[in-house]
Amino acid sequence: MSSHCAVCGAAEPAAHLAVRRDDGSTLVATTTAYGSAAADIVRCLACGHMQVADFPSGQTLHEAYSEVDEGAYLDEEAGQRATAARALDRIERHTRRGGAICDLGCWVGFLLSEAEGRGWRATGVEPSRFAADLARERFGLEVQIGTLDTADLADEAFDCVVMADVIEHLPDPGSALERVGALLRPHGVLYLALPDAGSFVARRMGARWWSVLPTHVQYFTRMSLARLLAAHGFRVEWVGTAPKAFTVRYYLERLEGYSPPIAQAAVAAAERAGVAERLVWPDFRDRMAVLARAPAS
Repeated sequence: MSSHCAVCGAAEPAAHLAVRRDDGSTLVATTTAYGSAAADIVRCLACGHMQVADFPSGQTLHEAYSEVDEGAYLDEEAGQRATAARALDRIERHTRRGGAICDLGCWVGFLLSEAEGRGWRATGVEPSRFAADLARERFGLEVQIGTLDTADLADEAFDCVVMADVIEHLPDPGSALERVGALLRPHGVLYLALPDAGSFVARRMGARWWSVLPTHVQYFTRMSLARLLAAHGFRVEWVGTAPKAFTVRYYLERLEGYSPPIAQAAVAAAERAGVAERLVWPDFRDRMAVLARAPAS
């Protein structure tokens, strides 16, 4: 069992959610295996943070991410770019445009590409060889294959670091924030986007929430994330929701995690209605974005 809370360090978490257990030796990064996790989810009695009771090994997680070659996101480029542009709009309210930005877990680089178009000097890190190669070959981006632990990044090299859909995958998020703090210049900013386990939808759906997935090992609430950031010298300046733009087709296809027949019927109905390719931004307020400021030194 994970003996200590990843946020406050307290011991003896209490059982919270029983889930379908994914065999840690064959962990697969998937977006539709709702209710399946590496272990039951436990809640810290001291601070309320939730995490899996047993963390998969770092090697197991790295192998799962490195093998991802999901092509559906490529078909959703317009929505991915719109989501990235919204994130950059928020970032640019807190720091100057045109500095150096690093996207950790950048996938195929849509945010980096949008950032370069605005004058940023962009660098990415991505564990999936498929995605990193595509980012470099298709968009000419500077992307390293690896993780925050293995990437060759200089200290105090960036005005902004982005961690979108990343921190919930990390067994030791505190160490990651320490490393990010070193990468940022004094007063640099960190932008995070991640599932909100304290949201109404998450609490009502429990183990059937869409974010209960095999490679998600941390379940942050707004309060637990703010506490972790503060413990590592960051000051939260803004918190909001972070919906993603996708086509109606894409969102309806995600229903296969609950019922493949329902997903197929819903897509067919959307096609008949002529709305399957329409871009939408559904906001169920269960995905959050946080902008935090690094310390002066």
